[in-house]
Amino acid sequence: MRNVAWTRNLALVGVLIVLFVVGALIRPDLYSDADWVVNNTLVILQHSAAIGVVTVGMTFVIIGGGIDLSVGALIALAGVWSTTVATQSFGPGGMIFCALAVGIGAGLVNGILVAYGKLVPFIATLAMLVAARGLAAQISGKQTQISGDQFINGLARTRILGVPTLVVILIVVAGLGWVLLNRTTFGRRTVAIGGNAEAARLAGINIRRHTMLLYALSGLCCGIAAVMLTSLATSSQAAAAELYELDAIAAAIIGGTLLSGGRGTIVGSMIGVVVFSTITNLFAIANLPTEVQNMVKGGIIVVAVLVQQLQFRLKKRT
Repeated sequence: MRNVAWTRNLALVGVLIVLFVVGALIRPDLYSDADWVVNNTLVILQHSAAIGVVTVGMTFVIIGGGIDLSVGALIALAGVWSTTVATQSFGPGGMIFCALAVGIGAGLVNGILVAYGKLVPFIATLAMLVAARGLAAQISGKQTQISGDQFINGLARTRILGVPTLVVILIVVAGLGWVLLNRTTFGRRTVAIGGNAEAARLAGINIRRHTMLLYALSGLCCGIAAVMLTSLATSSQAAAAELYELDAIAAAIIGGTLLSGGRGTIVGSMIGVVVFSTITNLFAIANLPTEVQNMVKGGIIVVAVLVQQLQFRLKKRT
């Protein structure tokens, strides 16, 4: 299994190399400048940091046999709630705490509906998507809320040892996610539940509680991402993070996470995030419209799922 994961990750690295070559062919005037290439790479990583953090939580949920369609709406809700005048009066600590608390709280609601309410994850999280967007619009009055906190705003402008702070946050979250998935009982139980929930139950795993915690973890990642996006835009609004659920699911699938659960890697998901961000960057360089970009992303998701199904069928035959 590990050899398969490493082979897939190497293939994704190969895709990144191909995308770099394509960019060099499209705009040789830009890619011939080494300084521009370095700066552009950092820009890609910085703008993919927030969606990368969300993808960490999404990877856990999908490995556990679920799906979370509400991540974009939870980011918007957490961002709007943390940038109200009342919340900003408590300083950066209060804003960060509010964003994380809102994300975890909404994630717990998702988890309770799925685990204890017996709702299908698709329905439960779709309902949360609509409700969270509506609540965010109600709180903000459908207006953009400006962040006046210099610490929060400065996260997107500062660097640590030459690396953007937001990228450092992503590395820390991804590292902790890797440890949680591969070196703890929580991670082993997640894989067991996603692979065979009934066998996991017979083995003594509390499936309901664990499922609830998985969605809470996804909500926590949404809260972190909300702070990161607020820093990038120095503001928050109810329409923020649209289609983030698409990008997170796509990145996880491209990285090898099995949509039916039971298999996936944090490293693969992170490479998937970079692949999608690089594609977005290429579209921007080539001055192609967002509509075409979304069509390409949709096509990539379909191809990735078809490849997964083909691999599963070949495995069953052999």
